[in-house]
Amino acid sequence: QVDLVESGGGLVQAGASLRLSCAASGSISSINSWGWYRQAPGAQREYVAAILRDGSTNYDDSVKGRFTISRDGDRNTAYLQMDSLKPEDTAVYYCRAFDDDIEPISSWGQGTQVTVSS
Repeated sequence: QVDLVESGGGLVQAGASLRLSCAASGSISSINSWGWYRQAPGAQREYVAAILRDGSTNYDDSVKGRFTISRDGDRNTAYLQMDSLKPEDTAVYYCRAFDDDIEPISSWGQGTQVTVSS
């Protein structure tokens, strides 16, 4: 089992940037890939981005070109660089870790709130 702690959220104006971090502890050697998700008020949690162990990345169309996911294996941390933020990016952001079979090996953390004002 892997425990994750998200951080880096805040209140910003449209067009600003934020960098979210996701720090892992526990069975970190089993982590193959990371994913970022978000949940807006009254909405279901949705996929944002993912990064595999080989560094390949994938993004939801809504954030493609604005968000960048990365990982720091030495520090067991994943990041989400968010640029050109829009009010519709307002949500609680969560990360999750996956094993080689792309099965989740972490439960949902507490998330970090991102609020973008217009």
